[in-house]
Amino acid sequence: MIWKAKLHVFNAWLLGPSLLAVVFVLSCENQNGDTENFFPESVSYNLHIRPILSENCFACHGPDGNKREAGLRLDREEDAFSALKEHPDRKAIIPGKPHQSEIFARITTDDATELMPPPSSNLTLSSHQIQLIEEWIRQGAVYEPHWAFVPPEKSPLPEANASDWMQNEVDHFTFSTMKGKGLQPNQRAEKQTLVRRIYFDLTGLPPKPEELRKIEKEDRSIESIIDTLLSDPAYGEKMAVSWMDVARYADSHGYQDDYYRTQWPWRDWVIHAFNQNMPYDQFVTWQLAGDLLPNATKEQILATGFNRNHKITEESGAIDEEYRVMYAIDRTNTLGKAMLGITLECAQCHDHKYDPISQKEYFQMYAFFNNVAEKGIEEASPGFSRKSPAKFPLMEITDEDTHEILEFINMPDSARRVQTLLANMGKGTNYNSLLAEADILKVSVMGDLDSGRTTYILDRGAYDAPTEPVNEGTPAALLEFPEELPKNRLGLARWLFNPEHPLTARVFVNRIWQEIFGVGLVDTPGDFGMQGSLPINQPLLDWLAVDFMENGWDIQLLLKKILMSSTYQQSALVTPEKIEIDPDNRYLSRFPRQRLKAEEIRDLVLASSGLLNREIGGPSVKPYQPEGLWEAATSGRGNLSAYQQDTGKYLYRRGLYTFIKRTVPPPQMILFDASNRDACEVERVKTSTPLQALAMMNAPYILEASRVMAERLLVEKTTLQEKIHSAFYHIVGRPPDEEEMDILVATHGDFLEVYNKDQESAVQVLDVGEYPSDDSLHPAGKAAMMQVISLMYNLEETNTKS
Repeated sequence: MIWKAKLHVFNAWLLGPSLLAVVFVLSCENQNGDTENFFPESVSYNLHIRPILSENCFACHGPDGNKREAGLRLDREEDAFSALKEHPDRKAIIPGKPHQSEIFARITTDDATELMPPPSSNLTLSSHQIQLIEEWIRQGAVYEPHWAFVPPEKSPLPEANASDWMQNEVDHFTFSTMKGKGLQPNQRAEKQTLVRRIYFDLTGLPPKPEELRKIEKEDRSIESIIDTLLSDPAYGEKMAVSWMDVARYADSHGYQDDYYRTQWPWRDWVIHAFNQNMPYDQFVTWQLAGDLLPNATKEQILATGFNRNHKITEESGAIDEEYRVMYAIDRTNTLGKAMLGITLECAQCHDHKYDPISQKEYFQMYAFFNNVAEKGIEEASPGFSRKSPAKFPLMEITDEDTHEILEFINMPDSARRVQTLLANMGKGTNYNSLLAEADILKVSVMGDLDSGRTTYILDRGAYDAPTEPVNEGTPAALLEFPEELPKNRLGLARWLFNPEHPLTARVFVNRIWQEIFGVGLVDTPGDFGMQGSLPINQPLLDWLAVDFMENGWDIQLLLKKILMSSTYQQSALVTPEKIEIDPDNRYLSRFPRQRLKAEEIRDLVLASSGLLNREIGGPSVKPYQPEGLWEAATSGRGNLSAYQQDTGKYLYRRGLYTFIKRTVPPPQMILFDASNRDACEVERVKTSTPLQALAMMNAPYILEASRVMAERLLVEKTTLQEKIHSAFYHIVGRPPDEEEMDILVATHGDFLEVYNKDQESAVQVLDVGEYPSDDSLHPAGKAAMMQVISLMYNLEETNTKS
């Protein structure tokens, strides 16, 4: 329902998270589904004990040998059961005998000098946690390997008496967990709601009204709709949005003067790869090591731009080696977060405090990325004649290339390219060299030195403190690096996609689940390690991971499997009972309501108003943004010191193509939680602030879209009710009900009365955006319709996937 407000419009987004916070506080359930009053019959190390030890003990008694106290290590069975170094007559844990175990004595003592965790740590164990440890020891203190470091297996489908509800394997697993919590699934969502949801999940765009009407008329199946959208070029753009976050793609270097960089052809490749449904193992292998493939093509080399998307410095006083090391570290950490889903970076300065990854193993991983033929500093001089060693190795892309193997690259016309380059270059530009550059694009890619660099463990991770030399290798706790593989990035990629690798498939499947449902089955997508959350439904995660591998790492098949499930096709209706039992909807007895991503909000507005430029690929564009923002927030130097807004059709490109200057990221995007692309990001933060509501009310592109739609409706020979009905259908994706129509019509009347009395205000309201105005229309009527449409864009339902 439309919130019954007329001249004063509030955004209902502000209510949802507040209610959620209240019910969350009322729930005492922890990440494992256990309550403080629940005591399991069988105490599990993985489910119950390891989280306690990891939170309270492993910092001093875990994998990090440099920080280990009293020589005691509790994360490994053989160490925990051994005699204590300082008290050889005692043992930390004696299976079956909690009251003879030193760990139990220390967590229950009244002596502050003996108590563990020590009072100085500000950590304390609850009585419930102490009882769990006591019972675990009594039951034999059985250690279990960390779930995420064991290869996934397909378990049998859980039996359930819901054959009329379940549509595929996903539903067997979700129904089983729902039933265990006393929940029942929701009914299927209405078809219009479901179709809109599928459109956003597969294309990031709303369905057109004519598409909705055609679907209804032909009574098309959900499966046929999914198949059609998977073949839509917009699918690749939708999938590329989250991969840009993972790959930390941006259009500038990111330090100080923050120069322009040309990496957008790599983005075009990503869109192309998704649209070709490139298998995930090939997709990642090309990006990690395309240049090392036999007889590597230009496309395979271009894919390695993934590794070069990191920040680059242009600071004249910088130390070359310091930044070169930083670039290799960035690539190592990105691999850890993006493909392995572990906090690999925690082992850069010392052994990992929680996961079994040593500092030596970190630098063995680092060694795979330490042989690039690059330097650390981007040297710049006035004009276009500047050296750029930090960008090397480079791949040149010519017009001829884009007519052959790289035909997916959207090479704009020469005039457009020159205009873009001029806008980005500043004073002192050599125009002749600029014309030459307009015909050749240069993209930073991977390319190794002919003779390898020696990699050293760096003391405390400092670039200038090398210690022991190391060779390429991988953490033994994950999967030993096979001797037969080459010790280079190609061998690393083969290691990643070994069928016995415990993490690669799980991590990607979890992120796909997160894209669809808002939260992954593991709600810490960047940390599958000891400190990460346990999966809410590990059998389902493992089944999907194995199925993904068995089906050739087929991304579209994985998506279709999830979207064809009854779990996905549920309504988002929530009842008080379900909020009480499962406030965060982790057990998915309803579809979760989620605000659209920053890019999708923009795309929705432009698409529904008819302004969207659906051109695929090409250079990034600069839409409207507050005047003087770049100039006030940067050094005032460099070829991006001034903001040169785009014009014409380039103002109406999808959010994916918005120009990202790292030091001053696009404010509209950042306001709605987009990444600033400083580093790899596998999950966007979710916020709800009044500024978001203000942006929806005042952003120039939204007001412009409202004006343009109003003009198009007003020239149609239809009634006022029909115009409002059409606008609502375009924006919200369904027809308005009778009460909503009454509110909108009355609101229009109120605005029309105001603007008929104050024509000057009407003219001021309409003076927004660069799209040509239809001056033949009466200002008051146009302004009134524009305000009504603006109200529709501000509805919670408009900007929510539900």
